[in-house]
Amino acid sequence: MTTLTSFVRPPARWIAPPVVDPAVVAHLAETLSLPAVLCQLLVQRGHGDVEAAKRFLRPRLEHLRDAYELKGMTHAVDRLVRAIRAGEKIMVHGDYDVDGMCSTALLTRAFRQLGGNIEPFIPHRIHDGYDLTDAGVRAAIACRARVVLTADCGTSALPAVAALCSAGIDVIVSDHHLPGGPLPECVAVLNPKQPGCESTDKDSAAVGIAFKLALAVTRAMRPDNSGDGFVFSLLDLVALATVADLALLQGENRVFVRYGLKLMAQTTNAGLRAMIRASGLEGKPLTAGRVGYILGPRLNAVGRLGNAMRGVELLLTDDPAAANEIARELEEFNQRRQALDRTTLDEAMRIVDGLDLDAMYGLVIAKEGWHAGVIGIVASRLVEQVSRPVVVVALDGELGKGSGRSISRFDLHAGLTSCREHLVRFGGHRAAAGITVQTSLVPALQTAFNSAARQSLTADDLVPDKRIDLEVNAADLTDTLEKLLQHLEPHGLGNPTPTLAIRNAHIDGRPRRIGATDGVRTSIRTESGTLPAIGWRLGECAKLLDPAMPVDLVFRLERDQYKGANLLQLHLVDVRRS
Repeated sequence: MTTLTSFVRPPARWIAPPVVDPAVVAHLAETLSLPAVLCQLLVQRGHGDVEAAKRFLRPRLEHLRDAYELKGMTHAVDRLVRAIRAGEKIMVHGDYDVDGMCSTALLTRAFRQLGGNIEPFIPHRIHDGYDLTDAGVRAAIACRARVVLTADCGTSALPAVAALCSAGIDVIVSDHHLPGGPLPECVAVLNPKQPGCESTDKDSAAVGIAFKLALAVTRAMRPDNSGDGFVFSLLDLVALATVADLALLQGENRVFVRYGLKLMAQTTNAGLRAMIRASGLEGKPLTAGRVGYILGPRLNAVGRLGNAMRGVELLLTDDPAAANEIARELEEFNQRRQALDRTTLDEAMRIVDGLDLDAMYGLVIAKEGWHAGVIGIVASRLVEQVSRPVVVVALDGELGKGSGRSISRFDLHAGLTSCREHLVRFGGHRAAAGITVQTSLVPALQTAFNSAARQSLTADDLVPDKRIDLEVNAADLTDTLEKLLQHLEPHGLGNPTPTLAIRNAHIDGRPRRIGATDGVRTSIRTESGTLPAIGWRLGECAKLLDPAMPVDLVFRLERDQYKGANLLQLHLVDVRRS
């Protein structure tokens, strides 16, 4: 991979663990009969109250909020029940990412179980573009739909919704993206982020809203709750999409993912089973990390480089042979996606290397010929390298499609809103967004976006943070501690894997560089022997890992289960000389 030569990334800022009241930790430990170390982490993460800690450690389905807290739910349920009973065609229009595919598959499965006449549809990423557009309108008219139900899109699709309504087609929007202006006029908008919505959990992925809608419709049609079990059996799809969409793993999302991962391990979904086998995860614990880094990218790959409807077909099929065939296709798409990632990232890094990054707090990088399906991944990698918000644009003639990623201290959606005069359209949220821009306006957008970033950020904001949850000694690095930390799972955005720090660690033997991502492998000495340590994209730290000099390490304690191994190891995050 190309490395930046003209930009020296500042050393990361190590953020010490927050100070907590020892009395609160002691009370929690005594009341719940838990080790103090675990209780300290619970208090640090806002779960110091006994009931809050219980709720966090043992999330239950009864903790899910009433679906009717979502504004518009009554109207949505009434219209869908009428459509299902009358045999009217309902087109479920999803997005082409994992959240959209899983939401579409979930709603299709749930409503077909009720006897509904359901037509799933996902637009083609390259040919049709993002959101409910003319392509969705044409598809709905072609299949003679009487109702269009969106999944993970539609909040900003005012022209398309108006066109459907003019054609006599009722529209229900289910989405979770921030409204960028007025809402569409339709039967109902289910979006916890819309004004006036009383839902207390605003951080659901679209699949969580789809699940609640499916459950509400099922209970309306089967008030004896005889259909609940089928809807709850779809929580494996909810977990997959919630993790892959980087939704905060707090509140309801934690319930969804905890139960969904258990279901996924023994899923009856033929497509999920085939994908788990094809990706090499069969027989391994299905953690949120593995779902996010292994399963999610495979579904995303077909949406990025092919037709996302193949992903929906995978999740809908009950035929193991068909599932295996599509799962193999996804493997091929994922390999192609990885190759495109590397090529595009190298080209983008060369462009960045020619910029004066001291003067630029927000970057817009554009080039003709880049594949629009991989620019989001490239934007994420660039943010890791330069610690600035980045928008990467794939130009195609007079128009460009862009994908942006941000740092924690910059609201990307707000930044793009200030640049809207230079954009054809945009949408997203604080951390990620998509745009369409005229090629001729890219220079103006670059200037405006950098200006927005400079108004919001200081030079100090561009220093990457490495947050530390717990400082430990080498003697603390045991199987017992690793198992204790598992109680905090599932880990993800909003509930990250605990990051530990150790001072004055002693390296055992010379480190060695590994892999195409410039990794480093070494080991540290402990009182009971040595522990392996590995760090990806930390090759530049190899010179600091000198057996003759003690070092301070930031890391995650985990198990190495590669090729049948089951060893405790340190996953290095950062290294400093003591």
